[in-house]
Amino acid sequence: MTIFSKIINGEIPSYKIAENEQFYAFLDIFPLVKGHTLIICKTETDKFFDVSDELLKEWLLFAKPIAKAIERVVPCNRIGVSVVGLEVPHAHMHLIPINSADDMNFSRSKLKLSVEEFKEIQAQIVAAL
Repeated sequence: MTIFSKIINGEIPSYKIAENEQFYAFLDIFPLVKGHTLIICKTETDKFFDVSDELLKEWLLFAKPIAKAIERVVPCNRIGVSVVGLEVPHAHMHLIPINSADDMNFSRSKLKLSVEEFKEIQAQIVAAL
């Protein structure tokens, strides 16, 4: 069982943004920028492109309103989408508020946000949905 499955099952706490039968969205606890959100598939699949075509389509449709909500809350030029998948063997998508391509550089230092900062941005994004 991956760390993401433990988050989905509530065994590990998270800053949930949205959830449905197939997907779970939450704030990345090691964000590149404030508002950096992960969307994971509830079915444990290692590689993103190993999920079914139907699931890929539904994933983007689930992500779209979340991306729009992040964009309303976090000042940025757009929401970048990244699928790296090296850290956890469980397919996931990053939604990252960006102003330049460097904002999606995963080798950069991660932000260290307080619990209060996480809760504040979580509440703002959820309210914008």
